[in-house]
Amino acid sequence: MTTSQPSPAAQRAPIAPGSGIADPAPLGLAAFALTTFVLSCVNANLVDATVEPVMFGLALGYGGIIQIAAGLWEFAKGNTFGATAFCSYGGFWLSFWWLTGHTDLSGASEDDAAKGIGVYLLAWGIFTLYMSVAASRVSLAVLGVFVFLTLTFFVLAIGEFATSDGWHKFGGWLGLVTAFVAWYASFAGVTNFTFKRIVLPTGPR
Repeated sequence: MTTSQPSPAAQRAPIAPGSGIADPAPLGLAAFALTTFVLSCVNANLVDATVEPVMFGLALGYGGIIQIAAGLWEFAKGNTFGATAFCSYGGFWLSFWWLTGHTDLSGASEDDAAKGIGVYLLAWGIFTLYMSVAASRVSLAVLGVFVFLTLTFFVLAIGEFATSDGWHKFGGWLGLVTAFVAWYASFAGVTNFTFKRIVLPTGPR
């Protein structure tokens, strides 16, 4: 009885990095979408701002820790874009959790505090803007997430600089659109993998 041996070419074939790891993108997108949705409900005045602490634990656990975990799995799979995006926005939610729940700005004037938060949002908008360029090579759904998120950050930053409730509310509605687009991209990733075919299109790269 003979045992077949793999061909020399098969023996030399490199193993793709992280080939044994499931795609972490749907998880990272879901964590981002849900956390963004809850915060945007507050920003859009769909619920009163006094209930904002409800989402602090969500920002820490799901938006922060889980998204960073998804980003680290993307690193293992060799996906620079996914790793940079998920780890960065996981860091955003951790910083938001700290900023809103643990940072004392009582020493600053109301105007200075608003400007500080405005700079914080503006910086995230700049980061998201250049990530949108790379997202154009991923899929139309992912590009949509980054485009709407860029607009959300910039509009919320304007709201802080101008101390305008109207701009802030507008940013909340843009955040809701961002959350639903991210949920769709996550839903498509999970569903298409489960059904082993394209059930929900995400658009061309």
